[in-house]
Amino acid sequence: MAINKPQKVLPKRIASIDALRGFDMIWILGAQGIFLALFSLTSWPLFNTLNAQMLHSPWHGITAYDVIFPLFIFLSGMSLGLSAKPLSAYDADKQSQLIRKPIKRLLILCLLGVVYNHGWGQGMPTDIEQVRFASVLARIGIAGFIATLIVWYCQHKLQYTLFIGLLLGYYVLLEFVSIGGFGAGNYTSTGALNIWFDQHLLPGATYQNALVDPEGVLSNIGSVTNALAGLFVGRYFIHQFKSNRPIILPLSIIGVICLCLGYGLSAVMPINKTLWTSTFALVTIGYSVLLLVMFYWLIDVLNFKRLALFFTVIGMNAIVVYLASSIVDWQYIANSLFGGVVAGSPSQWQGVVSVFCLVFVQWLCLYFLYKRNIFIKI
Repeated sequence: MAINKPQKVLPKRIASIDALRGFDMIWILGAQGIFLALFSLTSWPLFNTLNAQMLHSPWHGITAYDVIFPLFIFLSGMSLGLSAKPLSAYDADKQSQLIRKPIKRLLILCLLGVVYNHGWGQGMPTDIEQVRFASVLARIGIAGFIATLIVWYCQHKLQYTLFIGLLLGYYVLLEFVSIGGFGAGNYTSTGALNIWFDQHLLPGATYQNALVDPEGVLSNIGSVTNALAGLFVGRYFIHQFKSNRPIILPLSIIGVICLCLGYGLSAVMPINKTLWTSTFALVTIGYSVLLLVMFYWLIDVLNFKRLALFFTVIGMNAIVVYLASSIVDWQYIANSLFGGVVAGSPSQWQGVVSVFCLVFVQWLCLYFLYKRNIFIKI
C-alpha cells in the first residue's frame, strides 16, 4: 500500500527571499564603504581586497558589486515564478486587469528611472537630448515585463527554449554581426555592437556620455535571462517544497553549473557587465542561486529570524531604498543626528562609526514603514 506524504503548504512569503533582497540592497544604502573604513582602521590587506570588490569592474571581469543588480532582477523573476500562471488560467475580466498591470509597472519604472538618473541635487535638464532615459529601474521593468509575457503565453518547454535561445542568440549577435563598423567579435568599449544600437536607437544621453550605456538597448537581452532564471528557480522551488523533496542540494548544483559554464566560456565571450554578455548572465545567475541557497538554509532551515528581520525590513521596500539613495541626502541626515557621536569616537574609528550611522538612519526609516505595514511596490 502506497502512503502519500502530506503536501506542504507554501507560506505567503518566504522569509529568505525578502531577506536576500534586503541583503542585496544594503550595499546601496552605503554599507559598501565599511571595508574601506576598516582598511583605514587596521591596514589589513583583506579589507583592501574586499573594498575593491565594492567597485564595478572597469570593463571585462566581475566583482561582488557587479552582482547586486543581476541578483535583484533574479529575485524579481523568482517572485514571478512563485505566483504567476498562464494567462489562460484566468477568466476574461481577470485577464484584462492583469494585462494592464505589467504595462503600468513598466511605464512607472521607466519614469522613476529618469528621476533617479537626475537626482543627487542636479535636477532634470531642460534639453531633452541631455536627459538619460536608460536606467536601472527601466531595465528591471523591461526584464520583468518580458518575463511576465513569457509566463503568460508560453508553455514551460518553450520558456526553457527561449532562455537558451537568448543566451546563444546574444552570443551569435555580438560575435558575428557587424553594423556600421561595430561588432563582429569586438567586445571593447569603442567597438562593441551595443554602441551602434545605443547611438542610433537610444534617445537622450548615455551614462557619463559614454559610447555605450550600461543599461542600453541591446544588453537588455542578457538581463532578461536573469529574470527567466529566477522564474525557473521560483517554480522549481515550489515543486520541490510541496513534494517534500530536497531543495538545497539540487539548487546548489544548478548554481555551480551556471558558474562553471559562465567562467568556462569566458575565453570565448568575455564576462562584461556593461554589455551584459551571456557569460556575465550565467555567472551572476550562478551566484544568485547560491546566495538564495545560503539564505534559505540560514533563515528557513536554521530559523535565524533576527538575521531575517534586519534584512527583511530593507527588502520589503527595495524600490524605496534605491530611489531614495538618489533624492534624499542621507549623509546630511546621519550627520545631523549622529555627527556628535562620530566626532566623539576615537579618530581611527570615526570612518567605521560614520558608515554604521549612515546605514542605521536609513534602516530606521524603513523599519518605521515596516512596523506600519507600509510597503511601496510597483
